[in-house]
Amino acid sequence: MRKFGYRLAVVGALLAGAMSFSGAASAADDVTVQLDWVVRGAHAMFFVGQQKGFFAENGINLTEVHKGSGSANALRIVANGNATFGFADVPTLMTGLTQGIPVTSIAVINQRSTLAMISIKDKHPLEKPSDLKGLQVGVSPAAGSAYIFLKTFLAQNGMSLDDIKQNTVSPPYENYLVMGRVDAIPGYIDAEVPELEAKTGGPGSLSILQGADYGYVAFGSGLLASDKLIKENPDLVKRFIKGYLEAMAYTADHPEEAVADIVKANPEYKGKEDVLLEELKFDIAHSFFTDNTKAHGMGWISPEQWSATVKMLQKEGGLPATASATTGFTNEFVDAAAPVRR
Repeated sequence: MRKFGYRLAVVGALLAGAMSFSGAASAADDVTVQLDWVVRGAHAMFFVGQQKGFFAENGINLTEVHKGSGSANALRIVANGNATFGFADVPTLMTGLTQGIPVTSIAVINQRSTLAMISIKDKHPLEKPSDLKGLQVGVSPAAGSAYIFLKTFLAQNGMSLDDIKQNTVSPPYENYLVMGRVDAIPGYIDAEVPELEAKTGGPGSLSILQGADYGYVAFGSGLLASDKLIKENPDLVKRFIKGYLEAMAYTADHPEEAVADIVKANPEYKGKEDVLLEELKFDIAHSFFTDNTKAHGMGWISPEQWSATVKMLQKEGGLPATASATTGFTNEFVDAAAPVRR
């Protein structure tokens, strides 16, 4: 009887465990994500997390990843509660904070800005910032981050807009570069470069001066949430960040699989795998990892770099003097996730 009773106890425990697991699975929270732009390599982690189960393991059901029309719009959509989380340019988020948009940066993905000055090497080779002097540079003052980057990049290297011939054009700037209408453009190495190389002679056909290598200390893009969500449901934010950073570690080690996951979720990208892979490889090699991520883990936001970014942008008029250099971000959720240090 004791043996039979023991078996009943074991079966009961197993059933209880199964019921508990089933209950946990059914209790997964539905979330949506608002992107800054069309899907690119840097967005891979959302699809890897969704399809490899990293989100599900943390009680998250990612139901929709919405394509965007710019970081500024992504901020507003998240602040209004029309998306649970967002992916946006950090300097643009800093600008939004000064406008009273109630969002907070909860992880930085591009630890080094991927903005760069780009030219076609055969026509106008760039080996150093001063090589931009006298060139026709295509940019729009209304474009926000790219224009602020151009002004700041020049200032950080002893120049100003007076040293170039500014050609006001509408995004996407790369079209004007390919057509020969301008000599150089500001652009993102993890977005414009792979597309441009495909049209200008392949890898190595471009001259690229990444701002992060020439005094532009700003963060690139990162994750954000509304202040309301952080206050009312911090556990959801914690679980989302944990699943995301686990997906990020997997993506860094398996970029080809990550691209396959992007295409699986977005079949319209079939045939563009090579470009997506190049975009992602640029991020892995040039922006995801720094000494800060080695010390604190992926996604960690350096308070010193945040402050330096604000002060640099203030100096060039990209942020008002009232912008705070110490608020607008939190490492609470990254620290709780204990991400891979790399």
